Amino acid sequence: MAHAAPGPRTVSRRPGTIHLFSDRTHRVAKLAVPVVLGLVYGYWAAANARYGGPITGWNVLFGFLTALVFAVLYAALLSVAPKLRREAHAVLWGAFSGIAVGFLVNQSHTSVLRSAALGVATAVVVFAFLFYRYYTHEDAKGHRIE
Repeated sequence: MAHAAPGPRTVSRRPGTIHLFSDRTHRVAKLAVPVVLGLVYGYWAAANARYGGPITGWNVLFGFLTALVFAVLYAALLSVAPKLRREAHAVLWGAFSGIAVGFLVNQSHTSVLRSAALGVATAVVVFAFLFYRYYTHEDAKGHRIE
């Protein structure tokens, strides 16, 4: 019995990638992902800061301000970082993730040295991983190949 051959997939504007979702879905995700991640991060930071105590108005305000700062910085990195060279791109994401982890650990009432060590360790691991990824997905002139 014969089967139909798979149809061609719609190709996105970027060469080498497959366009699975509509442009509208990508526009919504570009706004929704930083907001959702910011809310999760803000809740996590507020929960660490209250250390099992009661939820207060200041704690809620702290959570929302943390969420706002995280979402704005994340959205800015999503728009700025891909335009940079691979080294700077990896450094920015490494620094962002290291600072984010260090801040969360610091809110859980541990020592500053422990939060700094975990933040630096996270930044180094993220930098190494992303630098390797960007290095293996670019040609000799720095143009992305996917």
